Amino acid sequence: LIENAAVGLKKSKLLKYPGIKEDVYVPQFKPDPAIKSQLGIDGDRVIVTLRPPANEAHYHNPESEKLLQAAIELIAAHENVKVVLVPRNERQASSLRALWPSLFSSGKIVIPEHVVDGLNLIWHSDLVISGGGTMNREAAAMDVPVYSIFRGHIGAVDRYLAANGRLVLLESPEDVRSRLRLTRRSRPADARMAPRQALHSIVDQVVAILEAE
Repeated sequence: LIENAAVGLKKSKLLKYPGIKEDVYVPQFKPDPAIKSQLGIDGDRVIVTLRPPANEAHYHNPESEKLLQAAIELIAAHENVKVVLVPRNERQASSLRALWPSLFSSGKIVIPEHVVDGLNLIWHSDLVISGGGTMNREAAAMDVPVYSIFRGHIGAVDRYLAANGRLVLLESPEDVRSRLRLTRRSRPADARMAPRQALHSIVDQVVAILEAE
């Protein structure tokens, strides 16, 4: 993902692995079904984890807010969808409650009252919509459909994931309406995930270095 020239070291000093860092640790995750009762998640609804854009960050692009609004409007039009909202801070939570009071009062959108395990929340979701960051990459590592509403400069990792069909980059409200799929996903019967090639590659390279000493 990162060009050798950007690191500033000789090529012989660089070792790379296929994939992203989340591919290394996510396979060790073990789901905990208790989160379903904690958040009122039932088996009949499409569960969407929604992470709003970081609207107080220096890199924030207001276009992300338009995509967030389009996503919520689309979700509001589907009866069988429930949103678990993970706001950046209390100010953002209060702002969104004020914008969509009926969706909160009806329970269509809920905000966890306590800190929840992000990986566990993603696993029990049918899809993730996020304004960028770790949650997007963890969803991709878990093979959970993930849509990015981040409209700042797109980094190399997100471009890599999008090019490999592991992340959908939404660029306009029309993109949201035409590309966002609010459907149930098929989870494997065994929740344990097989290690990806990234971890094997790192281990093999470490072993090769040790054996060469």
